[in-house]
Amino acid sequence: MGNFSRQMRLSSALLKRLQSQRRTVAAVNVSGSRSFTTTEGHRPTIVHKRSLDILHDPWFNKGTAFSMTERDRLDLRGLLPPNVMTSEQQIERFIIFFSGLQIVVADLKRLQLSARDGPSDTNSLAKWRILNRLHDRNETMYYKVLIDNIEEYAPIVYTPTVGLVCQKYSGLFRRPRGMYFSAADRGEMMSMVYNWPADQVDMIVVTDGSRILGLGDLGVQGIGIAIGKLDLYVAAAGINPQRVLPVMIDVGTNNEKLLEDPLYLGLQEHRLDGDEYIAVIDEFMEAVFTRWPHVIVQFEDFQSKWAFKLLQRYRNNYRMFNDDVQGTAGVALAGLLGAVRAQGRPMIDFPKMKIVVAGAGSAGIGVLNAARKTMARMLGDTEVAFESARSQFWVVDANGLITEARENIDPDARPFARKVKETERQGLTEGAKLVEVVQQVKPDVLLGLSAVGGLFSKEVLEALKGSTSTRPAIFAMSNPTKNAECTPEEAFSIVGDNIIFGSGSPFNNVDLGNGHVGHSNQANNMFLFPGIGLGTLLSGSKIVSDGMLQAAAECLAAYMTEEEVLQGIIYPSISRIRDITKEVAAAVITEAIEEDLAEGYREMDARELYKLNQDEIRTYVMNNMWSPEYPTLVYQKD
Repeated sequence: MGNFSRQMRLSSALLKRLQSQRRTVAAVNVSGSRSFTTTEGHRPTIVHKRSLDILHDPWFNKGTAFSMTERDRLDLRGLLPPNVMTSEQQIERFIIFFSGLQIVVADLKRLQLSARDGPSDTNSLAKWRILNRLHDRNETMYYKVLIDNIEEYAPIVYTPTVGLVCQKYSGLFRRPRGMYFSAADRGEMMSMVYNWPADQVDMIVVTDGSRILGLGDLGVQGIGIAIGKLDLYVAAAGINPQRVLPVMIDVGTNNEKLLEDPLYLGLQEHRLDGDEYIAVIDEFMEAVFTRWPHVIVQFEDFQSKWAFKLLQRYRNNYRMFNDDVQGTAGVALAGLLGAVRAQGRPMIDFPKMKIVVAGAGSAGIGVLNAARKTMARMLGDTEVAFESARSQFWVVDANGLITEARENIDPDARPFARKVKETERQGLTEGAKLVEVVQQVKPDVLLGLSAVGGLFSKEVLEALKGSTSTRPAIFAMSNPTKNAECTPEEAFSIVGDNIIFGSGSPFNNVDLGNGHVGHSNQANNMFLFPGIGLGTLLSGSKIVSDGMLQAAAECLAAYMTEEEVLQGIIYPSISRIRDITKEVAAAVITEAIEEDLAEGYREMDARELYKLNQDEIRTYVMNNMWSPEYPTLVYQKD
């Protein structure tokens, strides 16, 4: 961070101040203070097409909402029904249709119990298709529907449904969305980027399809995850949808089923590896940053083998971050800090937490690194503190407990390998099973990032009942839903009513009886990555620093009130995502300023940006969040 002497940024005083600012910002009167340019405001839009060409362009199509004046100006009179509808009426029509669809799907589910995908898949895919068709017709209405119903529709456009969509993408593909760079395009990428029609791109989400959620190698079909993530950038962060770009880098697939599938849309050859693979990613990065120097690139669902290597290769030279490594780490860290608060303990007790982590892939190691750095900073930010913090973690992978006795330890996991003498004193050995580790360690937190559904078995959860914590926390973070290490029902029924529960995919709360509720907290990356991207964009920082990521996580941890946290609610409702993103983006900008990384954005140059106070930074963020409102269209010949 810009000033590492700030050991306790999450002191109780700061928590109160942040929460007070969040509650009062809506009432802040900025009249008379510094004025801001609203870059995403109500400006007429110049278009170079008319008639049916406008109706067939989802960026500009308004459907029945075109006014009569616009219909005359754009040669649309007679091409639409005569009744002009408001956007609210259009949404109402869509919701009525969507609700009717769910009734029809419910009937289909009873008739299709023997379908290969099962009834829940039929339901989810039907909803996704309807939303996708709206997206194809009318982008503004699509995002208005998504924002107004984010809690219901986010699980359709993002996890868990997006995993199913990716698995079936070759069959679902109807029209292209985004760009595809493949191993066959080597040497051509610098010119290829100019095939994309937008002169300005603010945000790219890129994947190579090698590790889509917990579903493995899905090859070119992984483009679905990039599309879904960018939908949330638009809905949550207000990134203009005309300035986002989903990207698939197709370097082949090692999925034998896809290699033999005649309908598969990607390269049917085994994945590139080694220097050949890196050369393709290098060429892509150089190409996109040459055309769009200020773009932010989020790496998504790259296999662990490459996730850390590529992050370290690019992070100091490009505006990029890896959501699986850094975003997941931030959300998990916010949950861990929330768990401390929920136990009624001061935040300074975080370095005393005993944490058992199941999973040593890119997400698991990312969480471990973030938590260790935070503990070390709270302990004084010295080498001794950093070394001391490692002793609070027990990491279990597919081969059991990782200790220094293991041969060929993954270099990224090596810092968290337990010392042999330590494990012997605890009655554990190299490769000890998860249930043994939980029994002996009696952890405060059981954190799952294994992508193994049901890993937290009845035996493991029974063992957690011996935790020395008065309120143990269980985080079943793996996605999609079928890969969750346990369900909230299992956790509450076996361990007890007083636990803290968090998961990667959405689950319903649990009725504990007598009016009590077991809260199922979704540790969703969408609480952070939209704000990280928006804050980086608006700060003008050339990199995404560790301090900016830390500030985002701490902001999320502080977002919940004391009353909410003590009830076991450590993450906010997704319905508040726009406000959460605004707060996170403001925190990221503030940290960029403190680290002297901020260079400004558009009309807000660095000199003006550095003068802003916290309320003005929030106003600056809000003014630069795109909202789905139909612009006035003005035709002009090319």
